Amino acid sequence: MAKKTKAVRREWSPADLRTLKKHSKDRTPVAKISKEMKRTVGALRQKALNLGIGLGHQR
Repeated sequence: MAKKTKAVRREWSPADLRTLKKHSKDRTPVAKISKEMKRTVGALRQKALNLGIGLGHQR
């Protein structure tokens, strides 16, 4: 049976939070933010939800 790798969690630095808020304001697509910040789409959405900011396009 293959060994399962343990998820490595990175803390959110103040610079990361500023970047996320800027992308939120600019309405950058989440996939693009994910590649730039090297974080999963789910992690970005969860952090945005906790901060009370929108992410991606709004319908």
